[in-house]
Amino acid sequence: MSRRALFIVVSLLWVATLGSAGGAIWCKHRARQLFVQLEALNARRDNLEIEWGQLQLEQSAWSTHAFVERVASTRLHMAMPPPKEIEIISP
Repeated sequence: MSRRALFIVVSLLWVATLGSAGGAIWCKHRARQLFVQLEALNARRDNLEIEWGQLQLEQSAWSTHAFVERVASTRLHMAMPPPKEIEIISP
């Protein structure tokens, strides 16, 4: 192998090594960026699950018979009719 061919081969290997190192650095940086994004999304998911649980509790509290009856009597001024005025209709 001539000196010139050896110089070209060594130069190409040097460029390939630098390219490979640059690619490894870029891949590691991108993996870190994606991990940070994943952690942010996991935190958002956890917050949304907490909010969903709170909304379910609120919905169950608002749909209780006692709460509906209290709102109907205080805000809407509704009252239960006397038993003799209640009619039960069968289907």
